[in-house]
Amino acid sequence: MTLSTPLLAAAPLLAGLIGPALLGAAPGRQPADLPDHRAMRHEIVEHVAARTTADQRRVLDYWTPERMAKALPIDLLDTVTDGAGVLSGLTGRTEAGAAPEVSSRRLTPPVGGVTTGVAGDGLTGSLWGRTPRHQAAAARRDQGATARRPETNTAGSRWITGGAVARTTGRVFLTVRGADFVCSASTVRSANRDVVVTAGHCVKDGAGGWAANWTFVPAYGMGGAQRFGQYAARRMFVAGPWSRSGDDNYDVGMVALATSGGRHVADVVGTQEIAFNPPRGGQVFGFGYPADPPYDGHHLVYCAGRLRADPYGQSRDQGLGCEMTAGSSGGPWLTTFDLATGKGTITSVSSFKYSDDQRTMYGPYFGDATKALFDTAEHA
Repeated sequence: MTLSTPLLAAAPLLAGLIGPALLGAAPGRQPADLPDHRAMRHEIVEHVAARTTADQRRVLDYWTPERMAKALPIDLLDTVTDGAGVLSGLTGRTEAGAAPEVSSRRLTPPVGGVTTGVAGDGLTGSLWGRTPRHQAAAARRDQGATARRPETNTAGSRWITGGAVARTTGRVFLTVRGADFVCSASTVRSANRDVVVTAGHCVKDGAGGWAANWTFVPAYGMGGAQRFGQYAARRMFVAGPWSRSGDDNYDVGMVALATSGGRHVADVVGTQEIAFNPPRGGQVFGFGYPADPPYDGHHLVYCAGRLRADPYGQSRDQGLGCEMTAGSSGGPWLTTFDLATGKGTITSVSSFKYSDDQRTMYGPYFGDATKALFDTAEHA
């Protein structure tokens, strides 16, 4: 995740109108065969990833269990590379009364963490050792997991209810600047049955290079890390402002996947709806695979609450109270979310956090530029 985490543009609460399990407003979805001419004005930057069957096989073979276990959250990009590219130089001191800076497009280590190197406790993707406080918190979380029902207000809980969201959300494995990383993503209903949505920084390093070896593993850890297959990226898409300057307002990536075993990802795990230009504010559920303490990257985690505007006015993004850590970048934010079925409508993804507020995740507003990305990706 960027030094920010997810937020969304959710809609007003309609629980009283639709039923107690269905939360958020339902933005209308424009049929795929009716192009949005406003969206067509937006610049889209495309990258062809694994074009041939041989290319796709090479990508899948690259991700051995050992490489997956050692991959780090993309938010730690500058920590483990030379800092070249748009993601470097974004941290620093701020003047009194000024808005804090976005933490170098990644999440900062938790208080009490150890920054001396990769932890030796087997935690996937963690640069910070698990302290006694983290161990105790994790133990309490696991002990209470089986007793909890889904909450409508939580800053970070294990999702144990199953349903569609447990299958459609997955982990992304990718290589940037010669290092291996992880993100989160979700399938969306699309014409080609191949599209997943994630954060732009999980696809392209801002004005820097594109990710390589890009692979989506849906329902990661659900009955086996690869129970539903692995899907290599065929084509990747980001908006022009993200590609040119890493503009947080456009931190969205769409990826068209190759099939796995001859099957489209949508046919294997299902999809979530996606909507654009929804009302701001309202209730939202954000999902992802955080990999830094007190999380370990092996479990689907969610935050839930009401959205609010960026208090510093530095972006059009919205914030969600959420303590998910690095690794959850790109995870979906859903409105009109049905707690019983696990289905909803994606209107944002986890993007960044401000350096002085690790309890709020921010996510880009899905406007016309995001719709243009989707319209292109679903016909790729």
